[in-house]
Amino acid sequence: MANTKEKMQEKTCEAIFEKGVFRPLSSLEIVIPEGQRVKLIVEPIEFPDNILKQATSVYDGLSEEQINEIEQIILSRENFFKGRNYK
Repeated sequence: MANTKEKMQEKTCEAIFEKGVFRPLSSLEIVIPEGQRVKLIVEPIEFPDNILKQATSVYDGLSEEQINEIEQIILSRENFFKGRNYK
């Protein structure tokens, strides 16, 4: 087991889950001693199809008038942050 006094470098990488094991999709470029325990944070990666589906459902349930109002606000940059207090 690794010397616990040595601080290991933190690294983020993409991996795929196959046959019960996470397999990195690229070289980690760090040395991880055999038997070293690490913290694995699982965060799904959105694929373009899912993002497109979410984007097209943004206006679901809104009237044409509401959609037009939102789009006018978006297009009018001077009012974009109006009324918001950022400190």
